[in-house]
Amino acid sequence: MARLAQTHGLTEVQQEIVSTVREFVDKEIIPVATELEHRDEYPQEIVDGLKELGLFGLMIPEEYGGLGESLLTYALCVEEIARGWMSVSGIINTHFIVAYMLKQHGTQEQKDAFLPRMAAGEVRGAFSMSEPGLGSDVSAITSKAVRDGDEYVLNGQKMWLTNGGTSTLVAVLVRSDEGHPEGTAPHRSMTTFLVEKEPGFGEVRPGLTIPGKIDKMGYKGVDTTELIMDGLRVPANRVLGGVSGRGFYQMMDGVEVGRVNVAARGCGVAQRAFELGVQYAQQRHTFGKPIAQHQAIQFKLAEMATKVEAAHAMMVNAARKKDSGERNDLEAGMAKYLASEYCKEVVEDAFRIHGGYGFSKEYEIERLYREAPMLLIGEGTAEIQKMIIGRRLLEEYRFQG
Repeated sequence: MARLAQTHGLTEVQQEIVSTVREFVDKEIIPVATELEHRDEYPQEIVDGLKELGLFGLMIPEEYGGLGESLLTYALCVEEIARGWMSVSGIINTHFIVAYMLKQHGTQEQKDAFLPRMAAGEVRGAFSMSEPGLGSDVSAITSKAVRDGDEYVLNGQKMWLTNGGTSTLVAVLVRSDEGHPEGTAPHRSMTTFLVEKEPGFGEVRPGLTIPGKIDKMGYKGVDTTELIMDGLRVPANRVLGGVSGRGFYQMMDGVEVGRVNVAARGCGVAQRAFELGVQYAQQRHTFGKPIAQHQAIQFKLAEMATKVEAAHAMMVNAARKKDSGERNDLEAGMAKYLASEYCKEVVEDAFRIHGGYGFSKEYEIERLYREAPMLLIGEGTAEIQKMIIGRRLLEEYRFQG
């Protein structure tokens, strides 16, 4: 193992899980990632391998067939996977957020129905908050659910759904005004529905259409889609937790652990960029010596390594805080903000070290350069993180005057 980004105090089981994932990444992901990414091809063989390793059930309790591991173990695995190919960590993350929301907020019937199959990777999760005109303003959701006997009828259009095509269970956040009088705060009239569907594109069940993959700059391989509901009927027993009006809080709880995941992704991509940069700097010669011996390059490597180390430490701290049962929105926001910004900077420095070759599709750094920007906006933009951090700091450091 390299010296950077070490995590002290892990149990033997945690060490074994993380080293197994790292070995899988080195053998099964890194050699094929760039080729698959350039073809925008779904990494089915890699996903099957992760299923065999039990990664889809990593944080699902043992009573439901999962491994019952901590958020820290999960985040360290995500860091390793993102080091290989960030898109693969996205496939795992959306599944994990839905499983986490079910574990924390689902009825017993919902947990029994979904968690064992999710742990086995048979049911694959995705979650959907965003809409075409929404941006970061979740309270402005316009998709609606209207009660009709023992069912709800859902209408609306959702956007940026990771795993939209391959998933079979989508947690969808919509507005549901039933029992909420006029003037109720927007976030108190939202409900999360557990929507089952067939994998694929087009009309995947009556009233539910997944139009197709959105063509993206990076983060390829994983399918990012829209979701269109037109008279979609969902049974009342598929309201997450069994009671309407709690959806906003349930989703925010899921996104909070998702932010630790995005921080872990930033750490993994930055580590890979550093590895590529430090290797290339020792192979490439200019003016009669390896460019690693030029002070300008050494300064870059020093800054990159420091950022990798700092981001990892903050990510680990945020995960451990959540595992201890404490509120971690401040730490998760800080970790996500710092790791995504540092990731972008480390990738750019590695790109500069590669010179003109960094611009060539033959070199892995070209792929990383297109992937890093997604982390600046996924699970809440940098600006949203700073808002969360600022508000929490003012709560903690309230002026007593």
